[in-house]
Amino acid sequence: MSTIFSKIIAREIPADIVYEDDLVLAFRDIAPQAPVHILIVPKQEIATVNDVSAADEEALGRLFIVAAKIASDEGIAENGYRLIVNCNADGGQEVFHLHMHILGGRRLGPMLAKH
Repeated sequence: MSTIFSKIIAREIPADIVYEDDLVLAFRDIAPQAPVHILIVPKQEIATVNDVSAADEEALGRLFIVAAKIASDEGIAENGYRLIVNCNADGGQEVFHLHMHILGGRRLGPMLAKH
């Protein structure tokens, strides 16, 4: 099943792409939650973290390499940023194509709301 991210990778849907290589694509979130909010997705469709296999190791390692590069390029590396990967509905995953959020550009506050 094709996701919106697969359609962005295939250039069927426009996106503000900030990085691309043979394994991953990074683009600005259309509803940013911070001054910098970029998504990095593996080009191979992996639904959730629960679906990761050893064969995905290179692509998923690349997410972190690219996150550090983007943070530097966006000027948020020194002050700090947050990386988030959500898994399934209770984890907040909305698009079932594994992806990493890079958020920064301001102090982000606590990880979770206190209940």
